[in-house]
Amino acid sequence: MTKTAYVNVRIDQELKVESERVLNQVGVSTSEAITMFFRQVILRRGIPFDVCIPNAATRKAMAELDAGGGTVYTGSTAEAFDAMLGRNAKRRA
Repeated sequence: MTKTAYVNVRIDQELKVESERVLNQVGVSTSEAITMFFRQVILRRGIPFDVCIPNAATRKAMAELDAGGGTVYTGSTAEAFDAMLGRNAKRRA
């Protein structure tokens, strides 16, 4: 497919720099990332992630995280859920 269209946007400089840093780490250019986003918009017929106003519990958790609080867990997702739910059983892969 020939690429002939342009998208011109103005965004915060720090947002651009930080985003490009992450994209470079995963080997994706800004142009490729925007193309992926647009393809997902078409596929899902809307924005490909939830856009909503966070509830009170989520806002509180976000504020706690911003203040340097919260718990960091370095195990697998399954182990994290088991720990949150009080399960002690080991899972098989």
